Amino acid sequence: MAEAFFVYSPDYYCDIGAHVFPTVKFARVREALRRDGEIPEERFLLPEPAARADLELAHSPAYLDDLFSLRRTPRTARSELPLTEPIVRAYALAAGGTLLAARRALRSGLAANLGGGFHHAFADRAEGFCYINDLAVALRRLLADGAIRRAAVVDLDVHQGNGTAAIFRDDPAVFTFSMHQENNYPAKERSTLDVGLEDRTGDAEYLDRLNAHLPAILDDFRPDLVLYVAGVDVFAEDVLGGLALTLEGIGERDRCVVGHCARRGIPLAATLAGGYAARLEDTVSAHRDLCRILWDTACGEE
Repeated sequence: MAEAFFVYSPDYYCDIGAHVFPTVKFARVREALRRDGEIPEERFLLPEPAARADLELAHSPAYLDDLFSLRRTPRTARSELPLTEPIVRAYALAAGGTLLAARRALRSGLAANLGGGFHHAFADRAEGFCYINDLAVALRRLLADGAIRRAAVVDLDVHQGNGTAAIFRDDPAVFTFSMHQENNYPAKERSTLDVGLEDRTGDAEYLDRLNAHLPAILDDFRPDLVLYVAGVDVFAEDVLGGLALTLEGIGERDRCVVGHCARRGIPLAATLAGGYAARLEDTVSAHRDLCRILWDTACGEE
């Protein structure tokens, strides 16, 4: 029987000023799970920031030098966030959190980082709201350690995981699957498999497309680990998205991904990724529901 664990740090929150990215959502999700009272406190794990040696497996030393020195250069300037020490620490913590969640999933079956999913960061530059690609850091460390031989990134954020796709483009050990809104940010890179969706795609078509591809990926590639980028900006009322999923549809999506992995005995570690709903409580609710699905699956209730 699988067990589920959840990784969180209060320092995931960082002050980025007036911004569409609600960094307070990480704490709100943790608070919502605490209020629910279902998940024991010992199932919540505190991460450490990713070590420089781990970061260098996914990012160039020159970029990391600029980032940690807080220098605005062409390598850091494509970020849409301020560049401050607390922000950089939050991103290093998120990378450490995704690595911890992945390691725990390999031992116990299921885990989630209540942060992370910063899939627009490239090896040598920041982009969008992403300074450190926590997904790439975690997989590169696990591959280097021999903890896994191959992995799949299942990226269902509304935006293509362009940084992740570029980092792993020539790496046969990592299958990158991105299903996203085609007519939206960013400039697209080539994933192992890209499924670009039309504007206002709703629950039924979305789930049909997902079920048409995901089982074959898992059965043919046979990953030792799935990193699930569970962005909820596919929600119909997300201010940066253009798809039309309901909150119920997002829940079905998450059950689909978790269920396909669980039935095959494939460890899964999830990251929260994007979520910019007009009402913050909708974003928090969708992220919290993913954690409940992981918990219920581990308890045999899904």
